[in-house]
Amino acid sequence: MHYTPAPPDPKAPPVRINLLSDTQTKPTPAMREAMAKAEVGDEQVGDDPTTNELNARVADLLGKEAAVFMPSGTMCNVAATLAYCRPGDEILAHATAHIIAREGGAHAALGGFQITPLPGDDGQFAPETFRAALHPRTRYQPLQVLVSVEQTANIGGGTIWKKAALDEIVRIAKAHGLATHMDGARLLNATVASGISPRDMTAGWDSAWIDFSKGLGAPIGGAIAGSRAFIDDVWRWKQRLGGSMRQSGVAAAACIHALAHHVERLADDHANARALARGLSQINGVEVQAPETNLVFFKPDGAGVAGDRMVAELRKRGVMLAMMDGRIRACTHLDVTAAMIDEAIGHVRDIVRAA
Repeated sequence: MHYTPAPPDPKAPPVRINLLSDTQTKPTPAMREAMAKAEVGDEQVGDDPTTNELNARVADLLGKEAAVFMPSGTMCNVAATLAYCRPGDEILAHATAHIIAREGGAHAALGGFQITPLPGDDGQFAPETFRAALHPRTRYQPLQVLVSVEQTANIGGGTIWKKAALDEIVRIAKAHGLATHMDGARLLNATVASGISPRDMTAGWDSAWIDFSKGLGAPIGGAIAGSRAFIDDVWRWKQRLGGSMRQSGVAAAACIHALAHHVERLADDHANARALARGLSQINGVEVQAPETNLVFFKPDGAGVAGDRMVAELRKRGVMLAMMDGRIRACTHLDVTAAMIDEAIGHVRDIVRAA
């Protein structure tokens, strides 16, 4: 399992410090007010003005012709691959990418696609690795149609794909007739940390999407952008998958509020992640991957505490984290304060000392 939160325990204390994921954020009072006041209509027939506004904002933000609001980021990915590919086609992505590791085999189950996992450190493959995986178009091998990257790379440690690498992957893909797709679940974390605008970060990519239910703090939703023809195809798959909504403006209003108020503050999450990593690294035997954004991966095994035991002991103290690929993942977000970070470090230190 890539993602194993502590099992529910009725005797466990209430969660006071939730570092499980940035999906754990709760809508702020101001966001709830925006949702309550949202002007709405029927999204399916294009009559929801708030959803239409959100789509226009995302298309402009990412420098694409059009965008469509979706219930989830996973549906963004699934609808995209269904729009690009036909049964038997091949998609290339990193071995730990969300479309391989965290979407329940949807791309194979629904589309019959083959996803070829590419190796590479920190959740990223090198452009030359991508080039080496390409093969001549013959009837003996699947048609290679799409390359996908995940920005940031979650299981890789929340690492940021460098712009030069993204541009080179696009260049190679276009030279070989492949479409390009960016899973932007934490794209805005990458742009805030790097100082590169979302439009520049996604330049050249045929499609890209952003998630509102993670660091941006909305309760639901993502939006995918691309050419008008591509978005028309995605809309058809959204309908087929049951993702087409009615008065979706209530949810879209939360996303608009997030774009207006919760993007620049992602830098606070990154600062808290660095503080957490710094504090953990000062505990003897705790191995920490230096964070680039809001994800901190660490292993306490060298301190004599197995990762799953550390997670369980922290849960007893009201701190929630997750095991992911043999490491502990802590995720900072807008509901985590600097004081909570200090307290969490203290709990880890106490557990190590007790061991």
